[in-house]
Amino acid sequence: MKKILEVIQCRDGGLRFNTDLDVQDDMMAVMDLAVNAMFSMATKLWGGNEQTVIAVIRALFVADMAICVNRRAVLKGLGEESERMGKQFTKMMKELEAQGKAMSFAPGVPPPSSKNRS
Repeated sequence: MKKILEVIQCRDGGLRFNTDLDVQDDMMAVMDLAVNAMFSMATKLWGGNEQTVIAVIRALFVADMAICVNRRAVLKGLGEESERMGKQFTKMMKELEAQGKAMSFAPGVPPPSSKNRS
């Protein structure tokens, strides 16, 4: 198991970050992480805390953008990459649903329990 990102808030309000990843050593780790995160966020992020987890991720993103030197260029690149990945993901999910290997649920709707699955 790898620590992707640990964020600890100290008593003084400051944040401390830790990770087991080394992007200088393995740049593909970032792309692999994006793909795994996208799949997990769409399929496995159950337990009732989805809304809070995504809100925290977005807060970290907003903080990063607030101190970014070239926000427009970063947002443009992220927008293009996320659009490309989103289209690929949607296509893949439609194929899996057609094969009966995947089911879609609206946000906040948990999947049926394994006891109820046929």
